[in-house]
Amino acid sequence: METETVYLGGGCFWCTEAVFTMLKGVSHVEPGYMGGSKSNPTYEQVSGGDTGHVEVIKIDFDPDVLAYEEILHIFFTSHDPTTLNRQGNDVGTQYRSVVFYTTDRQKEKAEHYIKVIGNAYTQPIVTTVELAGTFWPAEDYHKKYYEAHKDAPYCELIIAPKVDKIATKFPHLLKGE
Repeated sequence: METETVYLGGGCFWCTEAVFTMLKGVSHVEPGYMGGSKSNPTYEQVSGGDTGHVEVIKIDFDPDVLAYEEILHIFFTSHDPTTLNRQGNDVGTQYRSVVFYTTDRQKEKAEHYIKVIGNAYTQPIVTTVELAGTFWPAEDYHKKYYEAHKDAPYCELIIAPKVDKIATKFPHLLKGE
């Protein structure tokens, strides 16, 4: 299996991790930080908004099973790409909407996708497309957060509806389907 990697920032990484973990063709999802100036940042430092990092997920996927375009479609469906530095109550540059690409093909496809879907929104899309830099894995307690804390209020109120939305809209892309 030949895998590709892409890094996505679309708000809290607990949400994006939960969404992308359930997709067939995805072999690994890991929350972390990218795009900032500090080496080895901590959650507290990134949350402070001073490092320039974004909460992202690293997605390793098999493009023969799950096309990059499908990843983009799910990404843009699972968050609001028109809100600058914000997703719901999560506010700050660490929650900005960004596609960090690892190949020129990913860059071209992401830029093209944003142009194509732009008219579907009443506000301009603010998602940026940037070359992936160093990925700093998040602390262990962030990994598989939704899976481990489904009864927590944040998970029930914020993450579960996103997971349900993607499961309803893309049942053919779910593992086990």
